[in-house]
Amino acid sequence: MNNAIYNQIRIFQSIAREGSISAAARKLEITPPSVSHALKLLEQHLGHPLFVRTTRRIELTEAGQQLLEQTTAAVDSLEKSLESLRDQNREPSGLVRITLSRFAYLLILKPAMAGFCQQYPGIQLEISVYDGTVNIIDDRFDLGIRFGDILDGGVVARPLMKSFREGLYASAAYLAEYGVPEVPDDLNRHRLIGYRFITNNRILPLILNDNGEPLTVEMPSQLISNDIEVMADGIRHNLGIGRLFEPVYQLQPDREKFIPVMERYWRTYPSVYLYYPKSAGKTKRVKALIDFLLSHMEKQASS
Repeated sequence: MNNAIYNQIRIFQSIAREGSISAAARKLEITPPSVSHALKLLEQHLGHPLFVRTTRRIELTEAGQQLLEQTTAAVDSLEKSLESLRDQNREPSGLVRITLSRFAYLLILKPAMAGFCQQYPGIQLEISVYDGTVNIIDDRFDLGIRFGDILDGGVVARPLMKSFREGLYASAAYLAEYGVPEVPDDLNRHRLIGYRFITNNRILPLILNDNGEPLTVEMPSQLISNDIEVMADGIRHNLGIGRLFEPVYQLQPDREKFIPVMERYWRTYPSVYLYYPKSAGKTKRVKALIDFLLSHMEKQASS
């Protein structure tokens, strides 16, 4: 593949990611006519249109979608390999993009963030806090943190935290009014502080561990949120029984006011992993954050 075709593919990928020729031009810091010309040459070379253009938007054709899927990982791997060679005799620097959930930010990244930035002043962190599922290769993230190590090919997973339980908590005032539930049937007269899962807009049902089997319980909710801090506030203000991961519960400054209920039915979540594309792990800037987080969590676990 010659340099011209490689450059045209990079421009094509930028158009697909940014959603327009003008946005891709701004991202690449070149003129829109240059972007249009490169796209035209690539379409002529392939013999297929890659985008359908309308007055309002630009969308990938079937051939364009196929080209994007087949070249994204390869181009990214090549760029990361070249970067790793350039970086061999340099201090780590540049942008590192990381995606993680709210709980992972609170438990893992937040306690380590300031120390990392002080140790590596040349590295810029871009942090995306999102509780949904993210494809780090398609969305061009360098790192992610999530439950479980079942990942797509080309992605490496490193353990950060051991498995832990999701606890059920309520305030003393709430339990004084509604009673203390002992078994799942008791929950019929209680309210749940609901969690709305952001990716599919569904309220996450309460799932208990009933002698090793999952048991789903339907409960009314007066308060629903997609944020664990709001849920903790709901518990504080006597609005129902709330779900908090045990490590998140430990972070609450007034955790002595969070009364655990039905502990024998709490379910256990899988271990938490740091994951990243193999190519990203080769660059100094990304490897610096990987090593820092692994070391930080190891020290926390041993303390």
